[in-house]
Amino acid sequence: MAITLDVELRKDLGRGASRRLRREEKIPAIIVAKGQETVSVTLNEKKLIQACTKPDFFTENVTLNLDGNQVVVKPTAMQRHPVTSRVIHVDFQRV
Repeated sequence: MAITLDVELRKDLGRGASRRLRREEKIPAIIVAKGQETVSVTLNEKKLIQACTKPDFFTENVTLNLDGNQVVVKPTAMQRHPVTSRVIHVDFQRV
């Protein structure tokens, strides 16, 4: 079962920008690849949580729709708030 998420490119970086995104129910994330530049993106928090509940999320490839392009990635790390367990950041690796 393929998992597909819509992402938006992030131009505003830093701690303050990430906090503003989380208040808007968006999650900051990055896409890394060997030999390529790291891409900063944002995800919808509710759609990410729905995808995380599926058992295939961490074992199968995930497709990200970025500006009309489909990027196949694998989630490598997910950071959560220590008290509320809310997702605060996700790292993806390009496949």
